[in-house]
Amino acid sequence: MKSIRVLSLAALIAASALAGCRAHNTTSNGLMPVRLQLDWYPQPEHGGFYTAELQGYYKAEGLDVTLIPLPQYGSAAQLVATGKADIGLGSSDQILEWDSNGLPLVAVAATMQHDPQAIMVHAASPVHDFKDLEGRTIAAQTGATWLKYVSSRYNLHQVRQVPSTLSIASFLADPNYVQQIFITSEPFFARQAGADVRTILISSSGYDPYRVQFTTRDFAAQNSDVVARFVHASIRGWQEYLKNPAPTNAFLLKLNPALNPAQEAYTAQALRDGGFVTGGDAISAQTGRMTAARWQTSYDQLKSLSILQGPLDPSTAYSLKFAQ
Repeated sequence: MKSIRVLSLAALIAASALAGCRAHNTTSNGLMPVRLQLDWYPQPEHGGFYTAELQGYYKAEGLDVTLIPLPQYGSAAQLVATGKADIGLGSSDQILEWDSNGLPLVAVAATMQHDPQAIMVHAASPVHDFKDLEGRTIAAQTGATWLKYVSSRYNLHQVRQVPSTLSIASFLADPNYVQQIFITSEPFFARQAGADVRTILISSSGYDPYRVQFTTRDFAAQNSDVVARFVHASIRGWQEYLKNPAPTNAFLLKLNPALNPAQEAYTAQALRDGGFVTGGDAISAQTGRMTAARWQTSYDQLKSLSILQGPLDPSTAYSLKFAQ
């Protein structure tokens, strides 16, 4: 998973208006086509969606779902807004930012109750909490909103940010390195390389957005039943994947040869142990669900940081009716 900002905003808004008028007809097999735009290459963090496809959960709901890997330098928001995909994956803070910039997007379900992004440090590092970042350099995504929040909350004034890469080479070479990571991925590779590491979840700072499934407001309004069926099948897929990830992981290996079985097993276990999809609910009843209170908190945080560019009613950025 990765975080992408929206480019060419005016063109996107115009294109999204046209995209909202497109027809959505059944295919020759009688199923409704739905294009799901992933936020990265196929990986276990998408396991629930692939499980729903493999186990026939989408087909049982009358859907013919195509899962589309994100192109290099692509933007899920751009592809959904311009009609090249119907549903995309992102995060709730992104939705609020995009909507404040004029993109009519709406989150329809939570993919993850808590974002698995974290910072990773060496075990001997003096960094044990976010307040310990004062005076340090952090490798983080460009424009990382969480870092702005942490700097504000912990009154940090001397934090230097450098661009984060997909590599852990710099981390392995520097015992003082602090790197933004996904707790479901990079720690596996660091430990395989012999590093003893610790992680601190960004959500523990109080900045705790959802990972979400989103579409345009027009698509949600004109295809409400399709969205509801997609969300229902995806929730089933995630519940099954967390119980038995092996069949889906084997399929993912074929789609993405850069994966390996040990890595996939690590990610699946990290998703379970962290309660990222279920919110820690043992019976998975919260899977897919969101609350207005969580969205309001995110909105208030972004507003206090002057992140939101225009007027926005946060209740228009999400719908709670699809994940019931």
